[in-house]
Amino acid sequence: MTAILERRESESLWGRFCNWITSTENRLYIGWFGVLMIPTLLTATSVFIIAFIAAPPVDIDGIREPVSGSLLYGNNIISGAIIPTSAAIGLHFYPIWEAASVDEWLYNGGPYELIVLHFLLGVACYMGREWELSFRLGMRPWIAVAYSAPVAAATAVFLIYPIGQGSFSDGVAGVFGGSLFSGMHGSLVTSSLIRETTENESANEGYRFGQEEETYNIVAAHGYFGRLIFQYASFNNSRSLHFFLAAWPVVALDLAAMEAPSVNG
Repeated sequence: MTAILERRESESLWGRFCNWITSTENRLYIGWFGVLMIPTLLTATSVFIIAFIAAPPVDIDGIREPVSGSLLYGNNIISGAIIPTSAAIGLHFYPIWEAASVDEWLYNGGPYELIVLHFLLGVACYMGREWELSFRLGMRPWIAVAYSAPVAAATAVFLIYPIGQGSFSDGVAGVFGGSLFSGMHGSLVTSSLIRETTENESANEGYRFGQEEETYNIVAAHGYFGRLIFQYASFNNSRSLHFFLAAWPVVALDLAAMEAPSVNG
């Protein structure tokens, strides 16, 4: 009898956990994809910050001429970077336990691979979390579909390009961020259009060129995005939002132009 009661109690705890994970009433929606997304993105962010500040030089070309990229080794906020994994490692999976020591792992650029793999897994889970929240709210999956393009761009930029070129691409992170924000904004607008047509017509037909009133509900979009990240990560002012979308990639390109002379000179 005791065993039966304990099993029922454990099932009850698991059921409460499942309900909490999948509840759309939480201030921050977690979801099953979030269970994997949160630790992977926290790991990538933590290692990135530590490596950007204090990582030792990396033998990027495999010729025993290490290149420094951290702040403590002579770089500034513009020229600093996470140096990619050494060419001596090639395309091999290089976790920390594959190296003879932590010093060897750092010398061969292990942190870069750790950051990239955790980051890519995290953003893929974020895309799944968008689909999951849309599904539970009875929405169409266009937000997750739009986000799949920046995920593909992130894979090309942060994994394929550095492996092929042996170096970071100047400024691509900021430009990627601009495309990411624009894609997310467009998908949120499409998902929160105010229907001014009949059920037999497309909601897009309700817009008239030059009309003064908005065609989408920015409050609904603000609430959806606020549950994915946190409340103050979304904009409830249309002017501020569009200024941010325009300014972010422009500033990123300016920083890339400033970085190029420091890298080549």
